[in-house]
Amino acid sequence: MKKMALIALTAATLLAACNTISGVGKDVGAAGNAVSNGAESVKPY
Repeated sequence: MKKMALIALTAATLLAACNTISGVGKDVGAAGNAVSNGAESVKPY
């Protein structure tokens, strides 16, 4: 019984971590796009 509870808790933790890491990746990508767009807007040509 304890083993099943531990497995369920571990699985839930891993799934939550994957969603969090995915969200961070999207935020970092959006920040990179913002920097890139800002650089494009100040090009002299």
